[in-house]
Order: sequence, then structure tokens, then C-alpha cells
Amino acid sequence: MNKTINKTGITTAGKNKTGAAKGGRPTKQHKRRQLLAAMCTPLEKKMIEINAQRVGLTVSEFLRDLGLKNRIQVKIKSLPKSVLELKGTLNHTAANINQLARKRNSGDELNALERALLNQCVREIQGLIGTINSYLQ
Repeated sequence: MNKTINKTGITTAGKNKTGAAKGGRPTKQHKRRQLLAAMCTPLEKKMIEINAQRVGLTVSEFLRDLGLKNRIQVKIKSLPKSVLELKGTLNHTAANINQLARKRNSGDELNALERALLNQCVREIQGLIGTINSYLQ
């Protein structure tokens, strides 16, 4: 490697006499040279590494994007048990209402048992609305 010391005492490696680079990889215009350190627990570090790997980025790219874009995209793979139970209840109630609506739309009148079932579905929906509202408060 060609190392020379210029008049200011600075070592210039890999440059020819005119000061131009000797070839090879071009230098980046805005090279990232600043180091930013953050303290975290070993568990937090592992979680950050896993999240970065999940989206296909290095830890530096992941944290830089997170900090500059002010956006965190978290993908929830599993919902809490209470939400899953609520979803199941909603699906069950919706199926009952669909059966009753199909019968009613075909021109048949609802008998007393079916009317009672419809009233029960309405009460279940009102209860679910109350449950959802309590979660949101």
C-alpha cells in the first residue's frame, strides 16, 4: 500500500500523487460514522435482535428505522385468551342470528322458541358490547 505524509502531516493511504483515490470501492457520500449506544438488559437486547431478524434487517438498520420513522409495527401472532373467548361468543351468536334471519327472510314466521332465542341473542350482544366497552376504558 502506498502511504505518504503530506505537508500538513496527514497520512494519505491508497492515493496517487494527485490525491485521487486509486480505484476500488467508491466512498459513500454520507458515510455513517457516529456511534449511538443504548443501555438495555440482556433480554431486551435479545428481543431487539429477534425483531430485527424477523423483518430482515440488521440491528442498526432496525433501530435507525424505528427511531427515524417514529413508527413501530408489531405483529401480534396470538391474541389474549379473553379476546379469543369474546370472538368465539360473537361467532356463536352471529350463527344463531343468521339462522333466524334466513328463516324469517324465507317467509316463515318465527315460533315462540325462535323468538326467545332471538331475544337471548340480543341480550348476548348487549352484554358483549358492555364487555368490549369495559376493555376500552
